[in-house]
Amino acid sequence: MKHLTFLLLCAAFMGLAFTNPASNAVVVYKVDTGASTLKWTAAKVTGKHFGKVTIKSGTLEMSKTKLVKASFEANMASLTVEDGGGNERLRGHLTSDDFFSTEKHPTATFTSTKITAKDKSGNFTIVGNMTIKGITKSITFDANVKPEGGKVMGTAAIKLDRTDYDIKFRSGKFFPDLGDKLIYDEFELEVSLVAAK
Repeated sequence: MKHLTFLLLCAAFMGLAFTNPASNAVVVYKVDTGASTLKWTAAKVTGKHFGKVTIKSGTLEMSKTKLVKASFEANMASLTVEDGGGNERLRGHLTSDDFFSTEKHPTATFTSTKITAKDKSGNFTIVGNMTIKGITKSITFDANVKPEGGKVMGTAAIKLDRTDYDIKFRSGKFFPDLGDKLIYDEFELEVSLVAAK
Protein backbone atom coordinates (compact mmCIF):
# COMPACT_ATOMS: atom_id res chain seq x y z
CA MET A 1 0.00 0.00 0.00
CA LYS A 2 2.85 2.36 0.90
CA HIS A 3 4.52 1.49 -2.39
CA LEU A 4 1.34 2.36 -4.30
CA THR A 5 0.97 5.67 -2.47
CA PHE A 6 4.59 6.52 -3.27
CA LEU A 7 4.00 5.79 -6.97
CA LEU A 8 0.89 7.96 -7.04
CA LEU A 9 2.74 10.84 -5.41
CA CYS A 10 5.56 10.50 -7.95
CA ALA A 11 3.06 10.50 -10.80
CA ALA A 12 1.39 13.64 -9.46
CA PHE A 13 4.74 15.37 -9.07
CA MET A 14 5.79 14.45 -12.60
CA GLY A 15 2.49 15.73 -13.94
CA LEU A 16 3.05 19.08 -12.26
CA ALA A 17 6.64 19.20 -13.41
CA PHE A 18 5.67 18.81 -17.05
CA THR A 19 2.66 21.14 -17.00
CA ASN A 20 3.32 23.93 -19.45
CA PRO A 21 3.37 27.18 -17.45
CA ALA A 22 3.31 29.18 -20.68
CA SER A 23 -0.29 28.09 -21.27
CA ASN A 24 -1.38 30.70 -18.70
CA ALA A 25 1.19 33.29 -19.72
CA VAL A 26 0.09 36.86 -20.27
CA VAL A 27 0.25 37.93 -23.92
CA VAL A 28 0.46 41.62 -24.80
CA TYR A 29 -1.56 42.73 -27.82
CA LYS A 30 -0.80 46.17 -29.26
CA VAL A 31 -3.71 48.32 -30.36
CA ASP A 32 -3.98 48.86 -34.11
CA THR A 33 -4.57 52.62 -34.13
CA GLY A 34 -5.79 52.59 -37.72
CA ALA A 35 -8.47 49.98 -37.05
CA SER A 36 -9.53 51.30 -33.62
CA THR A 37 -11.94 54.17 -32.94
CA LEU A 38 -12.85 56.50 -30.11
CA LYS A 39 -16.15 58.32 -30.55
CA TRP A 40 -17.51 61.01 -28.24
CA THR A 41 -21.02 62.31 -27.68
CA ALA A 42 -22.01 65.34 -25.59
CA ALA A 43 -25.46 66.84 -25.06
CA LYS A 44 -26.99 70.19 -24.20
CA VAL A 45 -30.56 71.36 -23.65
CA THR A 46 -31.06 72.13 -27.34
CA GLY A 47 -29.39 69.06 -28.85
CA LYS A 48 -26.18 67.10 -28.97
CA HIS A 49 -22.81 66.97 -30.70
CA PHE A 50 -20.58 64.04 -31.59
CA GLY A 51 -17.27 63.27 -33.25
CA LYS A 52 -14.06 61.29 -32.95
CA VAL A 53 -10.64 61.36 -31.32
CA THR A 54 -7.67 59.43 -32.73
CA ILE A 55 -6.21 56.68 -30.57
CA LYS A 56 -2.45 57.19 -30.34
CA SER A 57 -1.46 53.89 -28.69
CA GLY A 58 -2.71 51.16 -26.39
CA THR A 59 -2.39 47.56 -25.21
CA LEU A 60 -4.68 44.73 -24.19
CA GLU A 61 -3.03 42.06 -22.06
CA MET A 62 -4.64 38.62 -22.14
CA SER A 63 -4.21 35.32 -20.31
CA LYS A 64 -6.02 32.92 -22.65
CA THR A 65 -9.49 34.52 -22.85
CA LYS A 66 -9.14 36.58 -19.65
CA LEU A 67 -8.38 40.27 -19.86
CA VAL A 68 -5.57 41.10 -17.42
CA LYS A 69 -4.82 44.75 -18.20
CA ALA A 70 -5.98 47.44 -20.61
CA SER A 71 -4.67 50.86 -21.54
CA PHE A 72 -4.93 53.45 -24.29
CA GLU A 73 -3.76 56.95 -25.10
CA ALA A 74 -5.85 59.40 -27.13
CA ASN A 75 -4.59 62.30 -29.22
CA MET A 76 -6.90 65.09 -28.02
CA ALA A 77 -5.57 67.51 -30.62
CA SER A 78 -7.14 65.27 -33.29
CA LEU A 79 -10.67 65.86 -31.97
CA THR A 80 -13.29 66.22 -34.71
CA VAL A 81 -16.93 67.30 -34.74
CA GLU A 82 -19.14 65.38 -37.18
CA ASP A 83 -22.76 66.30 -36.50
CA GLY A 84 -23.43 69.17 -38.90
CA GLY A 85 -22.75 72.81 -39.70
CA GLY A 86 -20.33 74.97 -37.74
CA ASN A 87 -18.12 72.01 -36.98
CA GLU A 88 -14.78 73.82 -37.26
CA ARG A 89 -15.93 76.63 -34.98
CA LEU A 90 -17.15 74.14 -32.37
CA ARG A 91 -13.96 72.12 -32.72
CA GLY A 92 -11.94 75.25 -31.98
CA HIS A 93 -13.98 75.86 -28.85
CA LEU A 94 -13.69 72.25 -27.63
CA THR A 95 -9.91 72.31 -28.01
CA SER A 96 -9.65 75.66 -26.18
CA ASP A 97 -9.12 76.25 -22.47
CA ASP A 98 -12.92 76.33 -21.94
CA PHE A 99 -12.93 72.60 -22.60
CA PHE A 100 -10.01 70.20 -23.26
CA SER A 101 -7.14 72.71 -23.57
CA THR A 102 -5.38 70.50 -26.10
CA GLU A 103 -2.30 72.71 -26.57
CA LYS A 104 -1.43 72.32 -22.90
CA HIS A 105 -2.78 68.76 -22.59
CA PRO A 106 -2.46 67.06 -26.00
CA THR A 107 -3.22 63.54 -24.76
CA ALA A 108 -5.71 61.74 -22.54
CA THR A 109 -4.93 58.31 -21.09
CA PHE A 110 -6.62 55.35 -19.45
CA THR A 111 -4.94 52.53 -17.51
CA SER A 112 -6.82 49.74 -15.76
CA THR A 113 -6.20 49.01 -12.08
CA LYS A 114 -8.66 46.14 -11.54
CA ILE A 115 -10.50 43.84 -13.95
CA THR A 116 -13.25 41.41 -12.95
CA ALA A 117 -14.76 38.84 -15.32
CA LYS A 118 -18.58 38.94 -15.38
CA ASP A 119 -19.05 35.74 -17.39
CA LYS A 120 -17.32 33.47 -19.89
CA SER A 121 -18.47 35.47 -22.92
CA GLY A 122 -15.80 38.18 -22.70
CA ASN A 123 -17.71 40.60 -20.48
CA PHE A 124 -15.66 42.39 -17.83
CA THR A 125 -16.03 45.16 -15.29
CA ILE A 126 -13.01 47.44 -15.52
CA VAL A 127 -11.76 49.89 -12.91
CA GLY A 128 -8.98 52.26 -13.88
CA ASN A 129 -7.49 55.74 -13.99
CA MET A 130 -8.64 58.19 -16.64
CA THR A 131 -6.44 61.26 -17.10
CA ILE A 132 -7.80 64.30 -18.94
CA LYS A 133 -6.25 67.80 -18.76
CA GLY A 134 -3.65 66.39 -16.38
CA ILE A 135 -6.34 65.38 -13.87
CA THR A 136 -6.65 61.69 -12.96
CA LYS A 137 -9.88 60.14 -11.72
CA SER A 138 -10.81 56.52 -11.03
CA ILE A 139 -13.67 55.32 -13.24
CA THR A 140 -15.61 52.05 -13.62
CA PHE A 141 -17.26 50.69 -16.74
CA ASP A 142 -18.24 47.43 -18.45
CA ALA A 143 -16.48 46.15 -21.56
CA ASN A 144 -16.52 43.18 -23.89
CA VAL A 145 -13.05 41.92 -24.79
CA LYS A 146 -12.31 38.63 -26.52
CA PRO A 147 -9.94 36.93 -28.96
CA GLU A 148 -11.15 36.78 -32.54
CA GLY A 149 -9.23 35.58 -35.59
CA GLY A 150 -5.80 35.90 -33.98
CA LYS A 151 -6.57 39.40 -32.69
CA VAL A 152 -8.28 40.81 -29.61
CA MET A 153 -11.42 42.91 -30.04
CA GLY A 154 -12.60 45.23 -27.28
CA THR A 155 -15.62 47.52 -27.00
CA ALA A 156 -16.86 49.73 -24.18
CA ALA A 157 -19.17 52.67 -23.51
CA ILE A 158 -17.62 54.98 -20.91
CA LYS A 159 -19.60 57.77 -19.25
CA LEU A 160 -17.64 60.63 -17.73
CA ASP A 161 -18.47 63.80 -15.81
CA ARG A 162 -16.56 66.64 -17.48
CA THR A 163 -16.51 68.70 -14.29
CA ASP A 164 -14.27 66.05 -12.71
CA TYR A 165 -11.65 67.26 -15.17
CA ASP A 166 -12.11 71.00 -14.57
CA ILE A 167 -14.37 71.52 -17.59
CA LYS A 168 -16.98 73.90 -16.17
CA PHE A 169 -18.16 75.89 -19.21
CA ARG A 170 -21.96 76.31 -18.97
CA SER A 171 -22.25 73.62 -16.31
CA GLY A 172 -25.34 73.77 -14.12
CA LYS A 173 -23.20 72.85 -11.12
CA PHE A 174 -21.33 76.14 -11.31
CA PHE A 175 -23.56 78.53 -13.27
CA PRO A 176 -27.26 78.78 -12.28
CA ASP A 177 -30.07 79.96 -14.53
CA LEU A 178 -28.40 79.01 -17.81
CA GLY A 179 -31.72 78.06 -19.37
CA ASP A 180 -31.37 76.59 -22.84
CA LYS A 181 -27.64 77.47 -22.85
CA LEU A 182 -26.89 74.73 -20.31
CA ILE A 183 -24.50 71.95 -21.40
CA TYR A 184 -24.91 68.65 -19.58
CA ASP A 185 -21.95 67.52 -17.48
CA GLU A 186 -21.98 63.88 -18.55
CA PHE A 187 -20.50 62.86 -21.88
CA GLU A 188 -19.87 59.45 -23.39
CA LEU A 189 -16.90 57.77 -25.03
CA GLU A 190 -17.57 54.81 -27.30
CA VAL A 191 -14.33 52.83 -27.48
CA SER A 192 -13.62 50.15 -30.07
CA LEU A 193 -10.14 48.58 -29.94
CA VAL A 194 -8.54 46.10 -32.30
CA ALA A 195 -5.25 44.69 -31.03
CA ALA A 196 -2.69 42.19 -32.38
CA LYS A 197 0.59 40.65 -31.23
